[in-house]
Amino acid sequence: MVWEHLVILSRRLNAIPTATRLTAIGLLLCLLPTWLQAQTGDTLRREHLQEVEIQGQRTPSTLRVATPTQVVTIEKIQNTGALQVSDALKQLAGVTLKDYGGIGGMKTVSARGLGSQFSTLSIDGITVSDARNGQIDMGRYTLGNSAYVSFANGQNDDPLQSAHSYAAGNVVSIATQQPWFASGEHTHLSGKMDVGSFCLSAFTLLWQERLSGKTTISLWGNHTRSDGDYPFTLYYTRSHNDSTSRERRQNTQMRTTTIDANLFHQFAKRRQLHIKAHYINGYHALPGAVILYNTVKSSEHTEEQMILVQARYRAEWERLQMQLLAKYQYNDDLYEDTAVSSPVYNTYYQNYAYMSATVGYKLLPSLQISWANDVSGEWLNSNLVLNNRMQRDNLLSTIALHFERRRVTADAHLLATLIHEDNSRSNSAFSTLQVDNPAYYRRVSPYLGATLQPLGAIPLRLRYFVKETYRVPNFSELYFLSTPRSLEPECALQHNVGLTWSHYGGERWQCRLTADGYYNRVSNKIVAMPRQNMFVWSMYNLGKVEITGAEVCVDGEVRLGADCDDDWRLQLSASYSYQKAVDRTDPDITTVAGKTYGHQIPYTPRHSAVGSAYITTAWVNLGYTVTWVGERYSTGQNKPENRMEPYCDQGVSVDRSIRLRHGEMKLRLMLNNIFDTQYEIVRSYPMMGRNWRLTLQYAF
Repeated sequence: MVWEHLVILSRRLNAIPTATRLTAIGLLLCLLPTWLQAQTGDTLRREHLQEVEIQGQRTPSTLRVATPTQVVTIEKIQNTGALQVSDALKQLAGVTLKDYGGIGGMKTVSARGLGSQFSTLSIDGITVSDARNGQIDMGRYTLGNSAYVSFANGQNDDPLQSAHSYAAGNVVSIATQQPWFASGEHTHLSGKMDVGSFCLSAFTLLWQERLSGKTTISLWGNHTRSDGDYPFTLYYTRSHNDSTSRERRQNTQMRTTTIDANLFHQFAKRRQLHIKAHYINGYHALPGAVILYNTVKSSEHTEEQMILVQARYRAEWERLQMQLLAKYQYNDDLYEDTAVSSPVYNTYYQNYAYMSATVGYKLLPSLQISWANDVSGEWLNSNLVLNNRMQRDNLLSTIALHFERRRVTADAHLLATLIHEDNSRSNSAFSTLQVDNPAYYRRVSPYLGATLQPLGAIPLRLRYFVKETYRVPNFSELYFLSTPRSLEPECALQHNVGLTWSHYGGERWQCRLTADGYYNRVSNKIVAMPRQNMFVWSMYNLGKVEITGAEVCVDGEVRLGADCDDDWRLQLSASYSYQKAVDRTDPDITTVAGKTYGHQIPYTPRHSAVGSAYITTAWVNLGYTVTWVGERYSTGQNKPENRMEPYCDQGVSVDRSIRLRHGEMKLRLMLNNIFDTQYEIVRSYPMMGRNWRLTLQYAF
């Protein structure tokens, strides 16, 4: 009932001017706490306790939040040997990673049947932008200087997050590792070298320095390269019962250089400034699809440079909180294909400027109101003949309420989206532009979430959230991949109900469990259909998708030795995901869309599971990981010829740490895909078979 009222309210708000709308929302939310305070009195006894300061980096909560959140900590990153963000994400439940093969292949992520366009990457609370594609390649970001990687369905639980984070359907968050120094320490230095199969080599250096009692800096650099020419078996039939031949992947070279510089300054207690400068320079050859009897060698490749400078200032007082964000990002992307009769050489230059301000105020001891406003501008220039100059201005504003007591938490917000797009400076006739130019997009989207602990003596919590996510088509969908036309934005409605449970058996063992069921509905889904041939496409708002599913995650830790202080320890984690994502576009089987009605959407497995085990001993540490993915279909029609076989990928590792007089040395050996399983995540893009990696790290 409450959700129905929110939907009706949002529809009515969409019909009135934006300025009037935001003013009315602000007044209503500001008057609400006064009414609540008049209804109930504060009967709690207040006691002032002595404060204890603990140095450390806070990780997102996974048990006390309404939106399911999974975290890969720095310890698990090190235990599993994850190099890229994509390596961490494929360890999570409900996450579908689309990998185009090899360490250099493009890797995009989607979750719970929502496309990769609904997933946002956030670095230290500031989202990464790509106006051209609208999706981020998770294989381009390495984890050498990260404190954790988290994945939240819906949104993060931070009441001071930006409006862009509120607007995302799913949020991938990377937090930079903040330097911590013991008394008398001023410098930390560590270096790491990785070598592996198919000429893989990676060199990493991290320098941390304490300039004063309140100021620290860190400088991190990484260079990775690989030939990626791994062998695979080419099957001449889909049934794998006919002839085969042993081939090698071609045009798979990659090299990437990343530099990351950070400054942390603590002005006073709970007031911190973080400035980051990040640079990426990469070259990625694009291996083509493996097609039988096709002897033409792929020569496609991309080159990219990205420079971003961002700053975050966060301050907290007794009742007032504030966060200020600013960012500038520049992308220089090149796509080249020399194998075709008319060589293709496309360049894209992107500029992105962003500012955000969030203010939170505690109206009551348990009730906080916050207001987030984001302003950003995106400019894209290219050497294309048509549609070579685009501009998009974004204004997002969110008013949110956060209520928290010992056994109950509740969140609600309204997000206003205003987007102005202009491509009038492009070298193209009006007939090839959007129907409306300039174009305007406006929407108010609601959210409601809550958690409840029914019994105070039992650490069991129930949770629920419902959220509407609004996504505007990106430039590729509007202009580059198809005949441009007016496209309506996609709209996704997300429901989730679940429970969390945890138990701590003193110092001997601990266990955590989460279980969630969800229902998502996507309307105005953007789909591509051939217009004249396979090279000329048109984008239409034909798609409707309904997704139902469930996720179960469990992890724990057990002390194996007789003494709790010894080194024997076992860490276990496992998760299972079920997704039924079916097309509900058109039930008429005589139409093109009707042929896929009721079928599972492409590349979405019904069943999948991941697990890991890591045992620490006094001599060596042993690790094991397993990923199992059930059958999928490569197209919207679930025919036997489109079926993709299930696969199971397993890996093991052994490592040992040696304490030296000045520092510590760690040696790790990993063997991935130990049974040399050949599988494909994307049709005709075979993945890497058995491979190894050796890591040597020294820190002092």
